[in-house]
Amino acid sequence: MGNRAVLLTNLGSPDSTDVYAVRRYLNQFLMDPYVIQLPWLLRRLIVSLFVLPTRPRASAHAYQSIWWKEGSPLVVLSQRLLEAVKNKTDVPVAMAMRYGNPSIESQLLQLAEQAGIEEVLLIPLYPHYADSTIKTTVEEAKSVIAKHQLNVKLLVLQPFYEEQAYIDALVASTAPWLNEDNGYDHLLFSYHGLPELHLTKADPTGSHCLKRDDCCQVASPAHATCYRFQVLRTTERFVEKAGLKPDQYSIAFQSRLGRARSRHGRRRDSAGSR
Repeated sequence: MGNRAVLLTNLGSPDSTDVYAVRRYLNQFLMDPYVIQLPWLLRRLIVSLFVLPTRPRASAHAYQSIWWKEGSPLVVLSQRLLEAVKNKTDVPVAMAMRYGNPSIESQLLQLAEQAGIEEVLLIPLYPHYADSTIKTTVEEAKSVIAKHQLNVKLLVLQPFYEEQAYIDALVASTAPWLNEDNGYDHLLFSYHGLPELHLTKADPTGSHCLKRDDCCQVASPAHATCYRFQVLRTTERFVEKAGLKPDQYSIAFQSRLGRARSRHGRRRDSAGSR
């Protein structure tokens, strides 16, 4: 692996809790066509007229409530992960954010400058596929490589939503609270919600996702890029590993933005029922 480097990527955060920094971050984030999937002009009007005038101040206040002394929790934890990975390998490893800093562009350029680097393994730190997370990250990396004519090959780690190591880690992280001695009442799986448009656009067949009520239970190539299927599959694998009963858990979705119709789960939505 002497000619390979690794680039870990995460979503990103504002550089600070200052209103102007938050506005700059929100503008970059919401103007991404993979986040708000509308034509550029309409997207620009929505972001400039309805979001940026008021949202940055409210969001800045929210960031202030969770900000750490070292900075953004997401960025700080990502950097800790980077250091942990570096201690496990001799391969050059970097961390980039899709929005904010350090940017994908800056980190790819730094890696490409190192002698002998011919391949970059891109690892988006998202277990489930979505255009607004994984695809936008991959497309940004491709754009940087083309823009700077970098002589590197880009490899991409695929979603790891049901990899055994991932499931084992999830179960292990909850073990202290799921212990029967703690007497927990109920386990709630909380996932980010997506507009239905995102699901149907990511369907390569164009005829499976949301075309029938049990689409996630019917085998299809669409599942390779179906966020809904993948989060349900993660839940199913977790439930199997942890030995949970159907009445011990529920699935919920969060973070709706605007008025786009979202595909959220019902009160209990295991991979076996919908």
